[in-house]
Order: sequence, then structure tokens, then C-alpha cells
Amino acid sequence: MTVADKTAAPAPLKFPSRRRRLACLMYEAVLLFGVLFVAGYAFDTLTQSRHALHLRPLRQGWLLCVMALYFCWFWQHGGQTLAMKTWRIRLIGHNAPQPLTWLHCLWRFVLGGVCTITGLGFLYSFFNAEKQWLQDRLSNSKVVLYP
Repeated sequence: MTVADKTAAPAPLKFPSRRRRLACLMYEAVLLFGVLFVAGYAFDTLTQSRHALHLRPLRQGWLLCVMALYFCWFWQHGGQTLAMKTWRIRLIGHNAPQPLTWLHCLWRFVLGGVCTITGLGFLYSFFNAEKQWLQDRLSNSKVVLYP
């Protein structure tokens, strides 16, 4: 490796299309259904719950924590969930070489939930040159394609 190779500028980032991100989101929902099914079964087994409305607020809190743990753990360890690996998408911070912190991932999870449910994240991508969604901008992160 020559000195010129070491000082070469990094390759420009490539950003996924809206279609790819939506497909990834749909695949993520399918995978998350399985994760939440197992978590719900574990909750019902541990609490001896026989009815869906029994301990409902506690169950919802448990499932929300499981979802947060799922996303934050994968984003913190490599920047990709299982669906993101399939669609060759990675989450990076603005200082890309460093992994995202747990707090950063949790903040993005909260913003992602609000922006996805309201549709603001997707609408914002039409006004962003890099096709980034609102939760990317607000959480100071980027979703990029990787080879």
C-alpha cells in the first residue's frame, strides 16, 4: 500500500432509494412480528396471563422495551438490523467510523416511531437531496447503502 492509497479520499456515500427503504421497513415488520410473538408468549408464560386484556399496560410496556432493545442492539452492533442486512442498508452517525451510542440509538428509535406513524419521515425525504427521512436528520444519523 502506497502513501497515496492511505491519503486517498474516502468513497462518496450512496443513499438508498425510498422504495428500498420502504421495502426494508415492510420486511422489518415481518421479522419484528416474530420477535414480538415470542416476547408476548414469554410474558404470558411468566405472568400466567390467560387473557389479552389482563395486565395490558404492563404487556405493552414490555413489548415496547423488546422493540427498543431489538433496534438499539442491532444499530449499536454494526448499524444494521436483520432486514437492513438483507437490503444492504446501514445506519451510521455523522462521524461514521465510530459506532452509535446506546442513547443515540434510543433517541433514533423514539423519533423513528413518531415519524413513521405520522408519515412525516417519509414526506421529509422528498425535500432532502440525500433522500434521508426526518428521523435521520433529527437524530444526527444517516442511512446509507453498502457494497
